[in-house]
Amino acid sequence: MTTKSIPLTPELHAYLVAHGSPPDDVMRDLIDETRAALPGDAQMQVAPEQAAFLTFLTRLLNVRQAVEVGTFTGLSALAIARGLAEGGRLTCLDISEEYTSIARRYWARAGVADRIDLRIGPAADTLHELPYERHIDFAFIDADKTGYPVYWSELVPRMRPGGVIAVDNVLRGGRVIAPQNADDRAIAAFNDEVLADVRVDAVMLPVADGLTLARVL
Repeated sequence: MTTKSIPLTPELHAYLVAHGSPPDDVMRDLIDETRAALPGDAQMQVAPEQAAFLTFLTRLLNVRQAVEVGTFTGLSALAIARGLAEGGRLTCLDISEEYTSIARRYWARAGVADRIDLRIGPAADTLHELPYERHIDFAFIDADKTGYPVYWSELVPRMRPGGVIAVDNVLRGGRVIAPQNADDRAIAAFNDEVLADVRVDAVMLPVADGLTLARVL
């Protein structure tokens, strides 16, 4: 099978970001602070082009009820919140007060704090407590990789018909082909689970570290 995809050099990636809703001052400062304050964990932050895509997608879907599993320092949540329809709400789930304290400052600075409900605690428990009805328009999963199947199982029945779940890191730097650790193996198995799930239509995109979009039927 031939492919039209091309590898991204640093120069081409910079061009791509610059020509697709590049980060504004708030996002750029958040990216810089995350890298400076948490150099060992900064890779958990979504890529700039991915943040732009999340805002675009949220607007396109006219999202009013959104859920994010895994918030870190808040870049993806900021992107989603900016795309919400009028009166929309984003529920963010995370276990770290340290990381999300950075997020709160930037949400306030961006003027979106009133759209975000941050809940600290195990995401599986918090998801289980959400109303068991089809009310969520959009969900973004970007947390501990071994937990993906649990988050998926809690979210799918709560998505409205036509709602979309976006799942990050589904390529694991290319290691899903030959998994090297528990997280790689978990994502490879999860990808197979999504492919076999008759409740959704799904597509995997080579955005950043791989992004699956699943439309719930």
